[in-house]
Amino acid sequence: MNGKLSNFSFETADVPTDSAAPNNHFPEADLGLEMNVETLADYIARELKDRTQLGTKVETVHPASLQMVAMRIAAEVVRICRSSARIQRSGCVRCWQLSLARHRIAKCLKYYYLGSKQARIELHSTLGAIAYRYITPMRSPVSFQVRYHLLEDFLQSFFIESLTVFRRENQLAENYTPRTTLELAEYMAFSEQYARRRITLKRGGAQQLLVLRAQGFSRRQPAETTLDMELAAEPPRDDGEPNRCQAMQQVRASMVSEAIDPAESFLRDRVIEELVEYLESNGQSDCVDYLILKLQDFSAPEIDDILGLEARRRDYLQQRFKYHVEKFAKAHQWQLVHQWLGADLDDNLGLNEKQWQAFCQQLQPQQQQLLQFKRDRKTDSAIAQYLQWTTKQVQRQWFQLLELAWQFRNGTFKPKVSVSN
Repeated sequence: MNGKLSNFSFETADVPTDSAAPNNHFPEADLGLEMNVETLADYIARELKDRTQLGTKVETVHPASLQMVAMRIAAEVVRICRSSARIQRSGCVRCWQLSLARHRIAKCLKYYYLGSKQARIELHSTLGAIAYRYITPMRSPVSFQVRYHLLEDFLQSFFIESLTVFRRENQLAENYTPRTTLELAEYMAFSEQYARRRITLKRGGAQQLLVLRAQGFSRRQPAETTLDMELAAEPPRDDGEPNRCQAMQQVRASMVSEAIDPAESFLRDRVIEELVEYLESNGQSDCVDYLILKLQDFSAPEIDDILGLEARRRDYLQQRFKYHVEKFAKAHQWQLVHQWLGADLDDNLGLNEKQWQAFCQQLQPQQQQLLQFKRDRKTDSAIAQYLQWTTKQVQRQWFQLLELAWQFRNGTFKPKVSVSN
């Protein structure tokens, strides 16, 4: 796919792809205390400085540019943490700040290490793959070449919109343009995240913003529609704004009332990224393809057609996919998945008081000890040593406990079913 991102005159130097492990500049003590923007920005700046200057082939980042990027990331992280009821209730705001900051640093560095040219191609391909299906209405089939050119036009307009939103949300000048490789990487990471924002729909459910924009483009919505939506998203000013019509006020009221908790969106993205990485590491690339198509709301017949599946192969793929998702959710990344579901250990695995009591009554003494050790954040090796189990036994027993909790939570538990070694 064509790597042309837009007509912006980004003045950046190409940076060869590299990899680096994160450094632990972030303080782990007093994780319940919230950091202010300046403190968090200092940690982010140090992390970015170390990871962008590893190796002689990587461009030296100008200190002023690095500090501005760090301040913008920090300000966004603090804003999300303060606006999320879930994070505020967690009692561990600093944990969330560090997690969000690290996630955004990783996103930014992904494009930084690619270099300006390859990063443009990567972002264009990523967003193009999502939007391609929606560029023309199903009732108006067109050739691939026509749809390809329409996709190019759509992405050009979307990148312009993304830059406009980036300027507005970061309170930058109207003529701001990324000038360094790091700033360009920051903007590209924002564009990908902006495209994936989940918008709640009136009919229920949610959809990615990029998909909604592509559908609007296909319906040939006038440019004023996008402008109105952007104005509607802004809070009203004190000057009365006589031009702000009643319809726009209603749109804004609806958008505000249906806003998704940013913590939910962050966790959902993390779960998807980790699941894709897990499937790929286990040689399940066809399961990754299946997952991506499901996330883009393709119907079952469309998935069969795209992947070339017959009935038997489809059933086998679905069984493998279900198996790996369950293993991922209950063993490989159980903390992340249960945190996303609001069912982590601090929330009694998502069980109400009555369910929790019944669940605990089903456990053997060593299983109750295992549960308490997990609550105390003990490692599997430490638990194995205390209970005189192998690490594999600890993991298997914990998987069974989570399975039992899922049965109680979903109302499928039967008393004759018991947990055993």
